[in-house]
Amino acid sequence: MSPRLPSGVLENWLTRSRAALARLELGPAVETVGRVESFGDGIAFVSGLPDARLDELLRFEGGRLGFVLTLDDDRASVVLLDGGEAIEAGAKVVGTGEVARAPVGPGLLGRVVDPLGRPLDGGEPINAERYDPIERAAPAIIERELVSEPVETGILVIDAMFSLGRGQRELIIGDRATGKTSVAIDAIINQKRSDMICVYVAVGQRATAVERAVEAVRERGAPERTIFVVASSAASPGLQWIAPFAGFAMAEYFRDRGEHALIVIDDLTKHAATHRELALLTREPPGREAYPGDIFYVHARLLERAAKLSSALGGGSVTALPIAETDAGNLSAYIPTNLISITDGQIVLDARLFAADQRPAVDVGLSVSRVGGKAQPPALRQVASRLRLDYSQFLELETFTRFGGFSSARVKTEIARGRLTRALLTQPRFAPLRFAEQVALLAALADGALDAVPPDEIAAVRARLRAGLDATAARAVEAVAAGEELDGASRRRLVEAVATAAEQAGPFVRKGP
Repeated sequence: MSPRLPSGVLENWLTRSRAALARLELGPAVETVGRVESFGDGIAFVSGLPDARLDELLRFEGGRLGFVLTLDDDRASVVLLDGGEAIEAGAKVVGTGEVARAPVGPGLLGRVVDPLGRPLDGGEPINAERYDPIERAAPAIIERELVSEPVETGILVIDAMFSLGRGQRELIIGDRATGKTSVAIDAIINQKRSDMICVYVAVGQRATAVERAVEAVRERGAPERTIFVVASSAASPGLQWIAPFAGFAMAEYFRDRGEHALIVIDDLTKHAATHRELALLTREPPGREAYPGDIFYVHARLLERAAKLSSALGGGSVTALPIAETDAGNLSAYIPTNLISITDGQIVLDARLFAADQRPAVDVGLSVSRVGGKAQPPALRQVASRLRLDYSQFLELETFTRFGGFSSARVKTEIARGRLTRALLTQPRFAPLRFAEQVALLAALADGALDAVPPDEIAAVRARLRAGLDATAARAVEAVAAGEELDGASRRRLVEAVATAAEQAGPFVRKGP
């Protein structure tokens, strides 16, 4: 015989039970269940879900998720976000009423995650502040501010000739293996000295290439202020497709808090190929180069989310550096043409320059920034205003002198100055320059302080410059960093620091051009 409960305990339990039942909302519930008609290559064709919406998440038997890519009268094409080994024809599918979401918040900083926020670095589960939809409307024109604050990449040829601004979209484009990712990683590493949050999105890249990029940032940059979103070539096409959108959602969290973010998408060419693959599998009509007609809209609505918000909305920004690959330098191909027209400029990397050991291999004739000097620090704008024109003239003159002639002293001087400029613009990886160092080098070049230095010794001068600037021209360095105009006294101190670094590098005798 079981012991009797005390009357007080039983009454308390009954009271709590009645209260719980009173709070319970009872009512009829309707759940629409669909069925998988067929499945293959990461695409499931589902029928029986008349209320399904575009981009809605559907849950399959076994818990796997997919999102609706296209809708027909009687069925939906669903892209799986995970492997589909367990999905068979006839399996049940239910709608969730939700769209794909990505985790956002400070808990992602320093982590390597997939587009859904699942950790790939072996660490603890992500402590997300919330989950935001990966798709979001771009800020309206009236919500934007002029792009006027610089993004310091630390790469002289970019900061001096194609200055980037916070809120800009600058395409990095070139053939395979020309250093596109290196330029973007250098820009991320250089934010170690800034207040920008960085988001690196790898789409369809080899795992080894992603690992090298992550290790470079961890060793030389600020990994505690960087998020790595990885959908490698081994990931499902669905994860690769949503990866750039998830990266933007993570960056926009910081933008909306009045902070600044830099997002690198590596690369949109592979993303376009994934979109084409999904479109062809779902039987969308192909267009130019077999891409569906909406590929322009897909990338446009993605990159339009990069913006500088107005002060009324906090003044935050998202700066985008999408990467695209060309075939044999063909910038007129479909995807490169689309991306060039969407973005605010392009940094074009040339395979011939790369083979000639000029790194970064930036083609100054084809590259452009449509923001340019508006976001350039005043001191750098002063010393770099004629750099691109003079360097372009040197390249043309050098081409003609290869055929002989032009032996005048003036031509020889211009050739020598142009080769010095080329040596200055050649910069090794992971060796960023502060704005003050860039200003000092360009001012010294213009004033003739480097005329006695052979081009192959410029690297030695540059290596000794930082310590000399901080020791002898600290006030000028602070003025450049503060965005002040460069006065005569400050310019002299910067040039003298470069001359001192040249003397320390060794006594040079000018060689013939």
